[in-house]
Amino acid sequence: MKTGQKPGKNNKLFQYVRAYKWSNIFAMIRNMRRDPEICEARFDGKLVVITGATSGIGYFTARKYAAQGANLLCINRNPEKSEKLRREIETEFAVKCEYKIANLSRLKDIFRVSRELSELPLPIDVLIHNAGNYLTKRELNSDGLEKVFVVHYLSSFIMNYLLTDKLKAQEKSRILMVSSEGHRFAVWGLRFDDLNWEKRRYSGLKSYGSAKTAQLLSMLIFEEQFRGSAVTINTMHPGAVKTDTGQENGRFYRWYKRNFLDKGLRTADISAEALYYLGAATALDGVSGKFFNLTTVEEPAPPAADMDATRELWDQTLKMTGLAKQA
Repeated sequence: MKTGQKPGKNNKLFQYVRAYKWSNIFAMIRNMRRDPEICEARFDGKLVVITGATSGIGYFTARKYAAQGANLLCINRNPEKSEKLRREIETEFAVKCEYKIANLSRLKDIFRVSRELSELPLPIDVLIHNAGNYLTKRELNSDGLEKVFVVHYLSSFIMNYLLTDKLKAQEKSRILMVSSEGHRFAVWGLRFDDLNWEKRRYSGLKSYGSAKTAQLLSMLIFEEQFRGSAVTINTMHPGAVKTDTGQENGRFYRWYKRNFLDKGLRTADISAEALYYLGAATALDGVSGKFFNLTTVEEPAPPAADMDATRELWDQTLKMTGLAKQA
């Protein structure tokens, strides 16, 4: 550590400023107008695990994989919606659609369902981290952790970490994390002295951007750990699509989202097409550690590609979740 630096704080402001490229922003804007690549191949008999599958992107993705012959295991919060989805999928597509109930804003539920997945006798062919939330006000879970950070980052981290041995022992597996161009809201990177938003004024956009940046950073080390195996891990922006994210917020936000934010957005079936391509297309065999805008590779913002930050985040996450004691 250089003299004068404060431990835990982000001291890379000027480094990031120099690394930003207008060409990447223009590429992002162009890619937002593109349609995803389409994969026509079937996925018969494969097992796909999807978090947050009862609505939005997860729902369309579940239907897409089922339509191509895949069996599903969905990790959802709501039992009634999960049962409705199971009946719909199994009746319409004649595949298996099982589910596990877990609130992915709670560490206890995340650890439980992750261990249950690690004990499955069948291989997991595709694991899709889709569950998400957006909060305009800071909310803590029962562990005292900020919920957006938990749902978008810690849930996927813990699940990937505890499934590592199982997935590496398989013949083949792909991990897909639904990220976002919103990671660019964390313009100056993560504040390692305040990952829980205790020292700063809470911002929904900045909190969301920080969680998505953390998710992208974690991908870099998981990609290192999976090298030499048949496991790949990638992240993707699901397009400018309409979802139910943000329904936990107040009436004004919901009205504003419905009447302004959602206007002009596309339906989430394009996200499902992209997630199917990323999970099933043979063209992506061995492709790992990439950030896609739908199915087009992009360069993420500099704070999301910082290997030093990646390693610091990894260490802090192991301590925060208690996984350091299990290592």
